[in-house]
Amino acid sequence: MQEWQYSSGIALYKMYVPDAPLWQVDAGLAVEPRPLYEGSERYRTLVGPVLDIRYKDLAFLSAGEGLGVNFIRGENFRAGVAIGYDQGRLAHDDLDHLKGLGDVGTSATVKLFGSYVISKSLPLVFRGDVRQYTGGANGLEGDLEIYTPLPGSSERLVMFAGPSLSFADRAHLQTLFGVNPNQALASGYENYSAHGGLESAGFGISAARTIDKHWQIIGNLAANRLLGSAADSPITQTRVQAVGVLAFAYRW
Repeated sequence: MQEWQYSSGIALYKMYVPDAPLWQVDAGLAVEPRPLYEGSERYRTLVGPVLDIRYKDLAFLSAGEGLGVNFIRGENFRAGVAIGYDQGRLAHDDLDHLKGLGDVGTSATVKLFGSYVISKSLPLVFRGDVRQYTGGANGLEGDLEIYTPLPGSSERLVMFAGPSLSFADRAHLQTLFGVNPNQALASGYENYSAHGGLESAGFGISAARTIDKHWQIIGNLAANRLLGSAADSPITQTRVQAVGVLAFAYRW
């Protein structure tokens, strides 16, 4: 998904709910059909937990955002740091296309992020982040994003939409999309050197429907088009990919 979809609406919450509770805890279950890896034509369906715990406007633990702190915060802006986790990529998931390339290991990520809302009357959210991979996928990756509530949103049905641009340095793109000489010998691909720059452009739509005081249904759709070295890589089977998530969550 787009990075903003993991926290859609959080930047607006303080403006519309100034007397928010000390703790907010959401938990549930989500189903997500997604590509095996970036550039893959094949999909698999994942089932996993929904978890979002927030203390004031200060700290959070989220399945999507990781463990983080908003060290700068105001009514319409926030910035912070979070620690997350990347699952990497296993060659045996698609031996037709990844054989000989080796696995991309799991790794921790350290993310700096920030968001700014123009105003309550013009709730346009600007968001950016940069993530450092400490192994596995290596290197730096980041996003520039804009999203806003959609017409028809209400207290019981909240909808957001917006575009994003993702970029990465050479180390990250070479790990995921490059083919070094040893990999070329083992896989049959030609040697391919990736360069840093734009990685993808995307668009996402999120919706949350409140059923009662505690239960919500949450849906997310997103599409991304690979760009630059990611699009031209011999590993890439398709430049356009889509993903969707359907979740049920309970709020205490």
